[in-house]
Amino acid sequence: MAGAQATGSYTIAVRVPYRLDLTVSALRRLPTNPVDVLSPGGAYVRVLDGMGSAALRVEQVDARRLVVEIDGDRREHRRLLALVRRMLGVEVDLGRFNRSASRIPWLRPLARRMRGVKPPRYPTLWEACVNAIVFQQVSVIAASAIMRRFVATLGKPRERFGARLYAFPDPASVRNARAARLRAAGLSDGKLATLRRVADALDTGSLDEAALEQRPSPEAAALLCGIKGIGPWTAAVVLLRGLGRLDVFPANDSGVARNLAMLVAATPLEVEAVLETLGPQRGMLYYHLLLARLEARSELGRPSHDARA
Repeated sequence: MAGAQATGSYTIAVRVPYRLDLTVSALRRLPTNPVDVLSPGGAYVRVLDGMGSAALRVEQVDARRLVVEIDGDRREHRRLLALVRRMLGVEVDLGRFNRSASRIPWLRPLARRMRGVKPPRYPTLWEACVNAIVFQQVSVIAASAIMRRFVATLGKPRERFGARLYAFPDPASVRNARAARLRAAGLSDGKLATLRRVADALDTGSLDEAALEQRPSPEAAALLCGIKGIGPWTAAVVLLRGLGRLDVFPANDSGVARNLAMLVAATPLEVEAVLETLGPQRGMLYYHLLLARLEARSELGRPSHDARA
């Protein structure tokens, strides 16, 4: 209904310390992500097709507040605001992680530099599964290139809030696309089959986000691993990035190993001992290691203000 389209501006409070630029950098992995975009001025912009083709623009105006602009069906604005809060982790208290990180000599300075990052979450379980599956067993750079081609193959760019944006492809688009098109984007036959199994599971309800939310992480991981093509690493990434489960850490991750070697090259590291020290918020180590790599490559997003409380 065209008459329902409207643009609204809303202010939401964040739990300090908070930095939008670091949180979105952790969400998008690389600056080349065509779905989650940071503008040159530090604003986060994105479109969401599943909610009336809405466009979002989020800017941090000071240490305690974000301003969210929504262009879309006014009846969806309240739900979209709740989604923004969840995606950007605005209410998450990371005090326990920060205290634990301060006891690990090599992690302490990194945690100080990344103070304010919150655990981001993808807006849907589907998007979390697709990202985890595409990133299986390949480098971040290679997987990001495949993801860009995948998104461009199934969508068209739009100009919203002064940025060129793509909506994330929905399950139906993956089920209906010719396999040859998706293989041309870089998806292997195995990964394509897994994506289609996930799409079918979501469609039939055998995989359901609300049901996963109600289960402890080991049970939720076991349910995910019941889908052929999803193993423990993929399930952990889905739980961390899709459900915000900070009690999980993607073990045997080649990117994690490289980033750890970059930070503690001269000292043998017992990863399990580190995870034990970090306790129930150990998943934040994954994001800090990703940000350390982006920092080393000068690819961190730019803050839109002074985030100091």
